[in-house]
Amino acid sequence: MRLYLKYFSIHLKSQMQYKVSFFLTALGQFLVSFTALLGVYFMMSRFNEVAGFTLQEVLLCYGTILLAFSIAECFGRGFDVFPQMIGNGEFDRALVRPRPIVFQVLSSKMEFTRIGRVLQAVFVFCYAIPASGIVWTGDKILTLALMIICGSIVFFALFLVYAAFSFFTLEGLEFMNVLTNGGREFGRYPFSVYGDGVLKFLTYIVPLALFQYYPLLYLLGRETGIAYMLSPLMGLLFLIPAYAFWRFGLSRYKSTGS
Repeated sequence: MRLYLKYFSIHLKSQMQYKVSFFLTALGQFLVSFTALLGVYFMMSRFNEVAGFTLQEVLLCYGTILLAFSIAECFGRGFDVFPQMIGNGEFDRALVRPRPIVFQVLSSKMEFTRIGRVLQAVFVFCYAIPASGIVWTGDKILTLALMIICGSIVFFALFLVYAAFSFFTLEGLEFMNVLTNGGREFGRYPFSVYGDGVLKFLTYIVPLALFQYYPLLYLLGRETGIAYMLSPLMGLLFLIPAYAFWRFGLSRYKSTGS
């Protein structure tokens, strides 16, 4: 942990060397996400509700998915740019260092400009939480915390899968963006609005719905079972096949010779 915090400090100081660039990039991240927020607002102002969900309820989804993704992208950025690490030979050097490979990749890149998206998610929560009409008891506060924390871990697992494919292709596969960036975009609305087929896929294959849709039903009082409250924890099981695929790819890795 001490070494990771050291890397954290190094990345933060290096990015803050160019403060104007840092803040403009963070502002750009905020504004890009803000256009998505406007899309949600205009959509809901026209139709009032989508699949039975009001604007305030949809904004809970929006804030959760945006905050979870932004945290994962900030601290898991090393896996998102992992193909570059293979291509420039940096991964070969990492293999001979006396530290776990996952740790080295994880600490190789941190993107603090994602603070722009984080702030927007916080602003959305500041409006949606009191306006949603939810009585925020201890169990519901815990549920919301689990949605954000477990959501970040699920997105991190998707970045890990994306990086593992690079062992075989040497280049990043763009189709994974359907699940990472696409998951963030489609997650602006409860996943049930896309149909039963998509909901089942995002429940049993890629468990984005386990931290976004099912606990939302618990927050809104539409479901009372403890399974809905704790469904984000079940999503953490996705780490097992994700890490297994990473280990499998690592065992098949051949240097590019860079």
